[in-house]
Amino acid sequence: MSLRHILIALGDPLVELQVAPNGLEVEVRDVVIMDPDDPPDVAAGDLALLIGARGRAALPLIRAAGRAKAAAVAVKESSQALEQAATDAGVALLEVRPEVRWGHLESLAKGVLTTTTDDGEVLGDLFALAQTIATLTGGIVSIEDTASRVLAYSRSSDEVDELRRLSILGRQGPEPYLKMLREWGVYNLLRSGEEVVRIDERPELGIRRRIAVGIHAGSQPLGTIWVQEGDQPLNDQAERALLGAARVTAPHLIQQRNQPTSRFRENLLAALLTGRMDAATVAGQIGADPRKPAAVVVFALRGGEGDRSEHELRRAEMTGLISVHAAAYRRSALVSESGGRTYVLLPDLAPNAQLLSLTREIVTTARRHLHTSVQAAVGSTVSTLDDVRISRQEAERVLDAMARDLDAEVATLADVRSQVLVSEILALLQDNPRIRDPRIDALDPELAKSLLAYLDALGDVRAAAERLHVHPNTLRYRLRRIDLDLDDPLVRLIAQLQLRMR
Repeated sequence: MSLRHILIALGDPLVELQVAPNGLEVEVRDVVIMDPDDPPDVAAGDLALLIGARGRAALPLIRAAGRAKAAAVAVKESSQALEQAATDAGVALLEVRPEVRWGHLESLAKGVLTTTTDDGEVLGDLFALAQTIATLTGGIVSIEDTASRVLAYSRSSDEVDELRRLSILGRQGPEPYLKMLREWGVYNLLRSGEEVVRIDERPELGIRRRIAVGIHAGSQPLGTIWVQEGDQPLNDQAERALLGAARVTAPHLIQQRNQPTSRFRENLLAALLTGRMDAATVAGQIGADPRKPAAVVVFALRGGEGDRSEHELRRAEMTGLISVHAAAYRRSALVSESGGRTYVLLPDLAPNAQLLSLTREIVTTARRHLHTSVQAAVGSTVSTLDDVRISRQEAERVLDAMARDLDAEVATLADVRSQVLVSEILALLQDNPRIRDPRIDALDPELAKSLLAYLDALGDVRAAAERLHVHPNTLRYRLRRIDLDLDDPLVRLIAQLQLRMR
């Protein structure tokens, strides 16, 4: 994971970058502690925390980290001498806020790093998920474990209250407020179920309004998501989004306990959609009924131009947003990425499930909050989970047509069947020159445009000429120059298809 990724995740509340002689894309592989009383034990790619070494005492440790090709070192007090030493050593220098506890910083930094697989694939860390939840709720988010230790938090330009500030720094909140939460039974509610809990503002304690929800694996509590109200009120969908977020976050917390559940669920969906695993087995793993209706929705970013890393970041944000919405809609929903697309399985559906409205809501939310355009295709609702590949194939056909020439944001095959069929025929013509009429391919642009207008107008010369903004006699002259028997319906059919392909 790059140093940039870690700095974005941790943000200003904890650390501030002083120098980065090798840039921010250097790879960080581990977080280690360097103690001035012990021999240096640091390796290439390490983020070294210089505990107990201030001022000039930190200089030899910085030089040792540079010789070991560490990615960065973190100190409590920076200075011009330390910055110069780091620059000379070729290692980034981070300054840690004085009130931050080293153990807390180590835990958070390792939490960011543990979201990568052995081959370096980023699975989607808790910090990114916290940012997604903040986007969907309009608030300021913290994710905590059952001991009230902050695991991740969202970035915000809004003013944070004292409770959030102390929590991020690894310190306990105001005792009168915590006592009040205990007396109200807030913690019991968060541990006992999925109910979203509302906590009123306490101006006398410097505490703003909050909502919170417990994170669970079955009946076992795993942690809590807290959403503080910022400068603006929380949005209307905040509580629903928070419920979905709790369900999405649970596998991440289990993963931190060395159980790769999050990746396992992605693999479950991929195995079901490709036929490598039967529906009954998958249903048993996610707590769904394989005999009930199900459907697949497929999402893709519109366009892939620009910087690839930026595109991948937007896609990861989109997938996080989709996961939250899907989990809020169906606890047993599965989300997986494949081939640049995000697949969503929605099991246990009612026969009249309104999937189009859910999908439009996701697409609209992505456009509004992520500032990116998303296209989505809704597969038909099939009667059982065994038939879910039919739903996937339908959705893929629609999304393929959207990528080629179908201008739509959300659609089903039933809505746009004719457009999809024509798009597929045009793709076939494009890929197979031998089944095209070479005379049509040879037409110059002006004649091609004129002929297509004539064919689209069903042979009405005046209507076609008006569309082309030319005199009808001009269009007749152009048509006479075309070496085709336009009285033959088959010639007209193939000409219209080939011209649309062009």
